[in-house]
Amino acid sequence: MRLLALPMLLLLAQPAAGADTIYKCIKDDKVVFSQSACPTEYKQRQMELELGLTREIDSERSDPNDPLSELMSGRAITKEKMVQLIDAEIYRLTQENSYVEILRTSERQKLNRKRFWRGEPEDDPVFIKEVADMDKRFDDIKDNNQKTIELLKARRVQVADVDTATTNP
Repeated sequence: MRLLALPMLLLLAQPAAGADTIYKCIKDDKVVFSQSACPTEYKQRQMELELGLTREIDSERSDPNDPLSELMSGRAITKEKMVQLIDAEIYRLTQENSYVEILRTSERQKLNRKRFWRGEPEDDPVFIKEVADMDKRFDDIKDNNQKTIELLKARRVQVADVDTATTNP
């Protein structure tokens, strides 16, 4: 029975692999999130979720390297490139925080619909606990991202200070 369970689990997990990619379609000041590729008149950014990290990839950029991967690779890079990578990661985390708010709103609506169809009032203890748990989960993600942004900003200042100190003796 165990030998049969593993292949079945692997087969069931494969179709879900595509669900980890979301497209962010941008046209003028309008932003739309989709699970399919954007129409041609939209700029497209691909958001991938892998091992708990969200990567936002600009389809129009020629450099497909992930800024976080480059930062963590340990290779020597120029100060300008370091500042550019730090800025890109700060931007990505800021975008992720915005996306988390969209997910929070969607999750709240889902919980509200579930409560409504159960016929329970808004002050139902089960509903209040579900909302509190959901808010805590999303707040933890945003707090973690914000702490990382603060660390990256401090590192950016350090890199910029080192750069100005070496150019102005």
